[in-house]
Amino acid sequence: MQLKLGPLLRYVDQTRATVWVETTAPGEVEILGHRASTWSVHGHHYALVLIEGLQPGTSTPYEVHLGGERAWPLAESPYGPSVIRTPTADGGTRLTFGSCRRSAPFDEQGFADFGPDALVALAERMAGTDHERPDAILLLGDQVYADDPSDAVLEKLRAAHGGRPGSEVQDEIGNFEEYTWLYDDAWIHPAVRWLFSTVPLCMLLDDHDLRDDWNTSLTWRRWVTQQPWWHDRVVGAYASYWVYQHLGNLSPEQLAEDSTYQAMRTLDDDVERTAYLDAFAWEADEDPASTRWSFYRDFGQGVRLVAVDSRCSRHLQPGERAMVDVHEWEWVRRHTVEATTPINHLLLASTLPFLLTPGLHHLEGWDEAISSGAWGARGARLGERIRQGMDLEHWASFRKSFDDVTDLLGELVASEQPPASILMLSGDVHCSYVTEARLTAVEHPGTAIRQLTMSPFRNPIPKHVRVANKLLDTGWMTALLHKLARSAGVRDVAATWRTAYGPWFDNGVMSVTLDGDSWSVDVDHAALGRDRQLLRRTLSYTG
Repeated sequence: MQLKLGPLLRYVDQTRATVWVETTAPGEVEILGHRASTWSVHGHHYALVLIEGLQPGTSTPYEVHLGGERAWPLAESPYGPSVIRTPTADGGTRLTFGSCRRSAPFDEQGFADFGPDALVALAERMAGTDHERPDAILLLGDQVYADDPSDAVLEKLRAAHGGRPGSEVQDEIGNFEEYTWLYDDAWIHPAVRWLFSTVPLCMLLDDHDLRDDWNTSLTWRRWVTQQPWWHDRVVGAYASYWVYQHLGNLSPEQLAEDSTYQAMRTLDDDVERTAYLDAFAWEADEDPASTRWSFYRDFGQGVRLVAVDSRCSRHLQPGERAMVDVHEWEWVRRHTVEATTPINHLLLASTLPFLLTPGLHHLEGWDEAISSGAWGARGARLGERIRQGMDLEHWASFRKSFDDVTDLLGELVASEQPPASILMLSGDVHCSYVTEARLTAVEHPGTAIRQLTMSPFRNPIPKHVRVANKLLDTGWMTALLHKLARSAGVRDVAATWRTAYGPWFDNGVMSVTLDGDSWSVDVDHAALGRDRQLLRRTLSYTG
């Protein structure tokens, strides 16, 4: 029995932590005297160890023992021990986030194609100092690319079955087993492996976890569900996401109530567990209300992260499009405006940005309107082609949901105890920027509203896309697209905003620090040093 992947430090509060591992065989996993037996699906073995009795505000180094033998840390690791740091009730919080990380070699060609890796650079910086060590990392989607795997995974696919000749997905991931190859490829680098073992992780899924344009529109949905490869692909995507990413988002109380997790621990054998998990995964796609990928986590003094699934729970009927369905939006409201404990800083996270550049916002509003029939059947067909071709699928292209978010922000800032800040955290768009926003229907002098977008960790976009992005943010183009949207009957929203800093297009990470009523943002971009990958500070911004 050996450690195959992990450990990943997942949930941490003042006295408890969970650590996820994948092992090569069944057995018992021990961390700091706490034990858990592995369970298996599809022939792979996993455990989530709950560690209790930690002291608030402490740093506790830990080892992983398998069957009584030490398996972690690895003897050759240059990064030091893995440590569980518990917060205090009144301490500050630093959260680092971003999205979109391609797996590629760290050689001359890999750096030329994809640049330095921001997560590796973050680990390198942390290994040298405790300065600015994050209390958690939020991974906002596209941690694996099922539709565009690395050369290493592609080689395995072709060796296994020669790809899928004659299929448009012949070089893509097709099932649970192949998804495990993606996670091995993405998480096995020593720097990333150590980083994930010592900083608590929160995770959300986005389209490349399954396929580009996932749930972009009803037209796309009807097409893809008729494909012969869809069943195994979507089952593998959801089942592996639940195992590798979602499970660790849950608190111990939520784990105790999670029927799928309890089934994994109580069903008799791999066949039963695999059948159960695959059925759960298929139902999650067929009936989004059957499960929930959104989650929340509380940090420090009045800091709440609400991570909203903006991919799986969409309502796609034209004229009624919603980024999240009624079931999911009720949950968002329950943990924000209806929260039973005061929220001093709300971190409202979505893989897709709430606020785009104003020009792109108007373009997406226009496209949604004509796709829904504002310019007739011919205009609807044109709108659908543009929607899929240009990936116009952000909150601005789901206007009902955009208005719901605006109304929710208004309720928060007009409440008896308005938060000091509402920071909207996103990724996806392969650039980073800071947007300052104001609501026009309600006063909020005491609440700062900001869109903070960071992407990619490692997957830069081509130069022509960068030029187009900047063009959409020019005044004349914004005015032109605004008129276009108005011509299709799109009304203005109850908010205004501007890009205060950025956009930047280099690989990087963004961090928010919250302490009392104050908040600040740091933007770091990755660079190559002589012998390692570095983070260089691009912006320090205090609200």
